[in-house]
Amino acid sequence: MNRTDTGIGRAAVLGSPIAHSLSPVLHRAAYAALGLDGWRYDRFEVDEAALAGFLDGLDDSAGRWAGLSLTMPLKRAVIPLLDEVSATAASVEAVNTVVLTADGRRLGDNTDIPGMVAALRERGVTRISSAAVLGAGATASSALAALGRICDGEVTAYVRSAARAAEMRRWGERLGVGVATRDWSEAARAFDAELVVATTPAGATDALADAVPERPGALFDVLYDPWPTPLAAAWRARGGAVTGGLDLLVHQAVLQVEQMTGHAPAPLAAMRAAGEAALAARARV
Repeated sequence: MNRTDTGIGRAAVLGSPIAHSLSPVLHRAAYAALGLDGWRYDRFEVDEAALAGFLDGLDDSAGRWAGLSLTMPLKRAVIPLLDEVSATAASVEAVNTVVLTADGRRLGDNTDIPGMVAALRERGVTRISSAAVLGAGATASSALAALGRICDGEVTAYVRSAARAAEMRRWGERLGVGVATRDWSEAARAFDAELVVATTPAGATDALADAVPERPGALFDVLYDPWPTPLAAAWRARGGAVTGGLDLLVHQAVLQVEQMTGHAPAPLAAMRAAGEAALAARARV
């Protein structure tokens, strides 16, 4: 999917809501570090109903469109509008990256899954024997796909309803990952696993912070604002390895930059520094 030309290019992130997205900060930092002075990256508020019209209306007059980053609620809605979808994206029925080729094709991929694996690898988590997932939303399915690449044993998902439990077991069957489910009331048992992946919204795991064991394994908390979460702070205080949402965001954006621009490796350090600065500025407001 890589592009090789380095002229004037355009990319953007789409979603609704979108004002909070750090993608422009990360991608623009990459362009600056790579010397792509003619490239621009924007954000657009686009919902499911407006997506097809937006794609059809892309205008190359200000530089050729190279790609799009997609956030909720567009990751599934975009699939019927694409010419090709990677096996990774198809496995979880979610596309977060669209590469727009010079001949007008739309190629969909999912960089969240390899981004999770890369973020964990950077923190020293490369192969594990057991894992637990907190939550059962869209991010949880991507987490299962990522765990399928690094976990040799069963994954236990802690969920709030029987319907969610059934959904996670179905994802496990589809992805070839052994998944057991437990009720959310038992979530503190997740901390017995070698790796815990928290995929829940802000505040959902706060009450679990006091249950972190004296010698925890590794935690991957997908949140990044505010950071650290109470769970991540308690985990670090007890000496456990913590991977955060910004790590995931940066690593998946690195892969997007490489696909959209054709430049590899993308500048991970510059992108992370830009993201950290942006979050620090938000915290001061």
